[in-house]
Amino acid sequence: MNLRRAGIQVAIAASCFMAVQAVGQSKKINVLNISTPQQLQQYFKYTGHDVPLISGHRGGPDTGAPENSLEAFEHSLQFTPAIFEIDPRFTKDSVIVLLHDDTLDRTTTGKGKLNSYTWAEVKKLQLKDVNGNVTPYRVPTLEEAIVWAKGRTVLSLDKKDVPMETTAKLIKKHHAETWVMVTVHNAKQARFYYDDNKNIMFEAFVKTKQALEEYEQAGIPWQQIMAYIGPEDKPENKELIDLLHQRGVMCMISSAPTYDKLPTKEERAKAYAQIIKSGVDVIEADRAIEAAEAVKSLAPAFSEKKKFFGKK
Repeated sequence: MNLRRAGIQVAIAASCFMAVQAVGQSKKINVLNISTPQQLQQYFKYTGHDVPLISGHRGGPDTGAPENSLEAFEHSLQFTPAIFEIDPRFTKDSVIVLLHDDTLDRTTTGKGKLNSYTWAEVKKLQLKDVNGNVTPYRVPTLEEAIVWAKGRTVLSLDKKDVPMETTAKLIKKHHAETWVMVTVHNAKQARFYYDDNKNIMFEAFVKTKQALEEYEQAGIPWQQIMAYIGPEDKPENKELIDLLHQRGVMCMISSAPTYDKLPTKEERAKAYAQIIKSGVDVIEADRAIEAAEAVKSLAPAFSEKKKFFGKK
């Protein structure tokens, strides 16, 4: 068993290298120049004159660029700087791959439960794009994504079926606190990661004043939190946004289940702009490129955040 597991690890390491080489051979992309955990904290610090930030939900999919794929990351970064929320899950033989659903049918050429397939079987499948079209692209491992993202972007790992202990261990293995953050749904989860790694950055669910107080009571440093406040831009958010801003915390709305579904590009653009005008700092969107274009004109003339943006 140990020899088999070692063989899988060697294969993953080799595929990480090949994935970086293959995806990196195209157009120039926007990158985030972040080289320490402290700089990552600065990037997400609310200052009052911040550039609107974009997070690609499920990796920022598009036509021809499947969700949770390295190709989707690169495609989005050709148009805008962005971070990416991704979905790690286990295969049958405990290799962590990127897949939102627990089944393969919607986003790959496979059928049935992901955890019924070994990594050797999963890597033969092809990914489908947002329109259901089969692409030549393959399901990546989480390690491939972590290796590819270094020096390019920031990944936020959502919580699916991978234990927190495993996620924490993998981040430590790659010394990835500089460009990998974790999604936590409550203060207890955040405390687990913080006790394990004092440099970890959180995309934290803070949808209520009570949740805010729980993070405060748990002793999680606010400079290590970017707060997800919900999927809707509504007047009731204002008090919570103000409380978080007072603590130097950026606030994020996910438009994926709401405004991304509006029928026209014009309606979506208006909604994205209104999110930023209402005081929110980060938009998490399936339509990351559209959202970035819609809020570009709302960036302040001066922002210290611009020092983090570059090209590669």
